[in-house]
Amino acid sequence: MTGGKRKLDHIKMCINKDVESSGKNWFGDVSFIPRALPEINPEDVDTSIEFFGRRLASPLIIEGMTGGIKEATRINAILAEAAEKLNISMGVGSQRIAIENPKLTRSFRVVREKAPNAFLIANVGCPQLSRDFGLKEIEKSIDMIDANAIAVHMNPLQEIIQLGGEAYYRNVIKKLTDLVPRIRVPVIVKETGAGVAKEDAVELGKTGIHGIDVGGCGGTSWAAVEYHRAKARGDRKREALGKSFWEWGIPTTVSVVEVRRSFGGTVIASGGIRDGIDVAKALALGADCVGMALPLLRMATKDPSRLAGFLGEVIQELRICMFLVGARSIQELKRAPIIVAGKTGEWLRLRGIDIEDYARR
Repeated sequence: MTGGKRKLDHIKMCINKDVESSGKNWFGDVSFIPRALPEINPEDVDTSIEFFGRRLASPLIIEGMTGGIKEATRINAILAEAAEKLNISMGVGSQRIAIENPKLTRSFRVVREKAPNAFLIANVGCPQLSRDFGLKEIEKSIDMIDANAIAVHMNPLQEIIQLGGEAYYRNVIKKLTDLVPRIRVPVIVKETGAGVAKEDAVELGKTGIHGIDVGGCGGTSWAAVEYHRAKARGDRKREALGKSFWEWGIPTTVSVVEVRRSFGGTVIASGGIRDGIDVAKALALGADCVGMALPLLRMATKDPSRLAGFLGEVIQELRICMFLVGARSIQELKRAPIIVAGKTGEWLRLRGIDIEDYARR
């Protein structure tokens, strides 16, 4: 199967099928302590952040999702227009396909054309770094969209289940350690739906990377996507694997805490973020920025005129949440007391993390 056909399958499955790991969307375990007297007015609330030296209007990232096929050009253009309008960051999907076939660069390049001032994040994969990608390919990815940063994505779950997958992960840490000092933009390592544990965050921190996007379990499950693809072609073996590993991973709430406690760089929360209250909770757990994907992909394909408005609603919900806890800024929100209970609290306790710290700050 060609890379283009696989990418088109991925888009169709994400748009039309149930692909979410809803069993591990644990944001309900996190509660703010509301302030009856917030001692601020709504106009005092400022959602802007510094993100790798750039001032963004809010801590939202349109996560990298696609590219490399005709259908992706339109999707990326729509997403980029929203990012430009709202002054938020945006990533693109894996650029490997366009590095190997430069005729496909348009589907990626369009994001810079539509978002000339946005903070854009390029994207390459760990399997490619493990095998043959080096500084030359990374530079091509950056140049393709005039990127402000580059993400190196981790997707071992998808690769091991996917027909023709490339589950090559040997020596990735060594390769990153060699490459990071030579890359001219900040380097973010991102998971794609199974989360990042503190053990991996510690090792990644030693490479000199600048950020970790946790990509936790709770949003899109790539095992679920591959389940639907396998079912459509009658591949019962991989259909069974996809079903078995549908809920595999570390929930986003847990992953944010584990990474924040063990990594000194920028932490991005993604995986199951569905509204502005989820955004606020992720920030209070320790994230510096928050990414969204699946709802935006579906809106960009089915109702693109609503996309910017929807993102504006998310930002407004974040703003209201900040007002209700008396937080003038994102930094103050990150210091607001929260209760971490339920499965998230139990997981963190078993991992040696004192969750009472969050309630008493």
